[in-house]
Amino acid sequence: MRLGILGTGKIVQDFLTMIGDLPAIELTAILSTPHSLDHAHELQLNYGIGQVYTEYADLLADDQVETVYVALPNSLHYEFSKQALLAGKNVICEKPFTLNSGQFAELEKLALAKDLVLIEAITNQYLPNYQRIQAELPKLGALKIVDCNYSQYSSRYDRFKQGIVLPAFNPKLGGGALMDLNIYNIHFVVGLLGQPQAVHYAANVERGIDTSGILTLTYPDTQVVCIGAKDCAAPIKSTLQGNQGSIVVAGPTNTVESFTETANGGEPQSVALNRHPHRMFAEFAKFEQVIATHDMAFVKQQLQHSKLVMAVVDAALADARITLG
Repeated sequence: MRLGILGTGKIVQDFLTMIGDLPAIELTAILSTPHSLDHAHELQLNYGIGQVYTEYADLLADDQVETVYVALPNSLHYEFSKQALLAGKNVICEKPFTLNSGQFAELEKLALAKDLVLIEAITNQYLPNYQRIQAELPKLGALKIVDCNYSQYSSRYDRFKQGIVLPAFNPKLGGGALMDLNIYNIHFVVGLLGQPQAVHYAANVERGIDTSGILTLTYPDTQVVCIGAKDCAAPIKSTLQGNQGSIVVAGPTNTVESFTETANGGEPQSVALNRHPHRMFAEFAKFEQVIATHDMAFVKQQLQHSKLVMAVVDAALADARITLG
């Protein structure tokens, strides 16, 4: 995979720390704003990135760039992904895929028409621990309750209260607790249970953005609660409770570092199968394979998953009367 990276922010910096363990991925280019150009050149030097661009059109015109990794603020995902697809590039787009299902549907239609890979970078779907939970779920019997809590106090919230609105709390840029933290919980649940029958979002809304909230998803025989918060904190964990046992995931749903499974009347069994300490390793290892083999069946499968997630996002934002973008 010959990769062009869009952005120089925290997610890109984190991504670059593990990319050396995936030698089949070539860092062909990186896109920077003029303001961050010095930082981009530093990343180029440290990680062996081929070219630094400040104009997106120049990066897209580079024949050496085969795939674009969109790691920009949420509000830019749709437009930058669309431009890449129109230029004939495969696209890996950070979560959340887009701000709404309409934008997603347009990208999906374009990618499939041009026979290009379009896929969402959502860590938990590719982690061996999560995939084991998917396999172990029937052992819990009839699943009754799922509870996911990803609450992490943000230093940006202090500034938000002072009137300084950064992207994480800016509705025009697609910020908020649902799109930042709870989105991982949504992917976690939808990847296990599919499309819910009903969606409700009770959000704490300040100046048009959800600083925290409780998302409830109703399934035929299962009730789900997903909590995401940036204005308060609590122990981060998830539980799945069936009539024959339970699974407890310690830590956030974007890393799924380990879990404990307990059958009714049995002893807890700990599981830790992730092969690499970095949460992004497994997804990019899979993306490299998918692009190398042009596995469009897998791409369509993952697009269907992302489509269900975007439908939940639409319903949640509408229920809380939050408008993004």
